[in-house]
Amino acid sequence: MSKVDEAFLSAFKERVAAQEISRFWELELEEVGPGRAKVSMVCRPKMANILGMVHGSAIFALVDEAFQAAVNGHGTVAVALNMNLTFHAAAKMGERLTATTQELHAGRRTATYFIEVTDPRGKRIATCQALAYRKDEPLEFARV
Repeated sequence: MSKVDEAFLSAFKERVAAQEISRFWELELEEVGPGRAKVSMVCRPKMANILGMVHGSAIFALVDEAFQAAVNGHGTVAVALNMNLTFHAAAKMGERLTATTQELHAGRRTATYFIEVTDPRGKRIATCQALAYRKDEPLEFARV
C-alpha cells in the first residue's frame, strides 16, 4: 500500500470512528479501498430485539457501513440509492459478524455492490445488493 493509500485509509478510518452511529453499534472498519470494504461488529445484548435475537437494524447498520466505505473508497462522494437486504440465518449474541463488500460494476454515475455478512465460522448471516449514485466531487476529508 502506498503512502497515499495509507493516508487515505487512515483518514477514512478516523472519519468512520468519529460517527456517532459507528460508536453506538461499535462498528470497526477493518479494510477500505476503491470499491471494497470490510467492517465488523460484536453482537451485544443492547442489540437484542423482542425475541432476544440480534435485531435486524444492527445487521443493517453493519451492512450500510461496509457499503458506505466501499462506495466512497474511490475517494469521491457516493450515496446509496437502493439496498435490498436478505437474512439467511440468525446471528448469535457475543459473536463477531463481518460484512465484506464487493463492487460488481462501477459506471460513471451508478455502481452496484454485493455485501455479505458472515459469522466467525464463515456461515452466511445476510446478503445485500446495493446501488449507489456516484458524484464528481472528491471526499473533503480524503484529499491528500
